[in-house]
Amino acid sequence: MRRGLLGGTFDPLHVVHLIAGELAARQLDLDVVTFLPTGEPWQKADREITPAADRWEMVTRSIAGVDYFEGDDREIRRAGPSYTIDTLDELAGDDMFLILGADAAAGLPTWHRADEILDRVSLAVLPRPGTSRADVANAGARLEWLDAPEIPISSTMLRRRGAEGLTIRFYIPDAAWLYCKEQGLYGQ
Repeated sequence: MRRGLLGGTFDPLHVVHLIAGELAARQLDLDVVTFLPTGEPWQKADREITPAADRWEMVTRSIAGVDYFEGDDREIRRAGPSYTIDTLDELAGDDMFLILGADAAAGLPTWHRADEILDRVSLAVLPRPGTSRADVANAGARLEWLDAPEIPISSTMLRRRGAEGLTIRFYIPDAAWLYCKEQGLYGQ
């Protein structure tokens, strides 16, 4: 099976996450794209994270109806910090592609047991504003660039908009926005 792994804090999940999953599925002929919300993002320990149950609900609602998208909550259920290498150990056997924005791909050498990750997966990289192809190449990974323009939407920007009382509607999938509105997340 050819599997794309699209992990992240998803705080909140937004349309660029879905675009990355769609492009990777099409461009790399993937059988499935697995969305993996991070339980305890160890590289974000210095900031408050929206509860995992809410982030999981946004993911499941947003990918519903796409037969080659699936959600996987193993990192949320796992105790302690979420490490990609642990998830790769549990999913061994598939031909795996890690789907990342260029900013995350450039930072991959800082990840826990990064060399082992790079030995086991290829990267599918989405161009992101502020990160060059050279920055990503320096990570030393086998990679393929996803054919897309740089889209200047990020979870950080959306949290900031919500905190300022601005809408995030249409930046996130409608199902996620409705959930945020119901729960009062991100100022919606």
